[in-house]
This record gives sequence, structure tokens and C-alpha cells, in this order.
Amino acid sequence: MAKKSSIEKNKHRIKLVKQYADRRTRLKAIANDESLNGEERFAARLKLSELPRNSSAVRIRNRCEVSGRPRAFTRKMKMSRIALRELGSQGLIPGLVKSSW
Repeated sequence: MAKKSSIEKNKHRIKLVKQYADRRTRLKAIANDESLNGEERFAARLKLSELPRNSSAVRIRNRCEVSGRPRAFTRKMKMSRIALRELGSQGLIPGLVKSSW
């Protein structure tokens, strides 16, 4: 089980990304627009840098929904390999057959 602080920190980041998404996309569009002059683009970059760092989508870490584990994450099931194996062995995941011999 992952530390609760790490899980909560990631949840906070997800909330901030949703909150600042439209502002961030508008500012990035202005900053990357080649038709505008340099001063407007630079001003957009400055405003973009004033936004909270955790409002950037790349700072979100994929974590297991069951245990909060950050590594060996499968996107389709949204859980780690360990949780997937345990739940698959118990027969709780439809369509998953754990092989054993």
C-alpha cells in the first residue's frame, strides 16, 4: 500500500489540472501562435509560468486504484500487476483467467 500522502497529493494534482485546463490551453495557444508578435507571446508565456506547477497534466502519476502503487500500472484495468494478479486469482475480474500448472 502506498503512502496516503502520495495518493492524496496525486488526487490534488488531478483536481488542479481540471481546474486550470482551459486557462492553460488558451495561454499555450497564444504562446505558440506564430502570427502574433513576440511581446504578446512572451506575455502569454509569463502568465503560463504563474500558474501552479501541479496544474500541468504531465505531473499526474498513474496509480493503482486498489493499492495506490505507482509502478507496473496497466492502463486498461487501472491497477498494478500485483493487484491484478490477486483479483484475477480470486476470480473477481471478468474475462481474466489466471493460468496455473
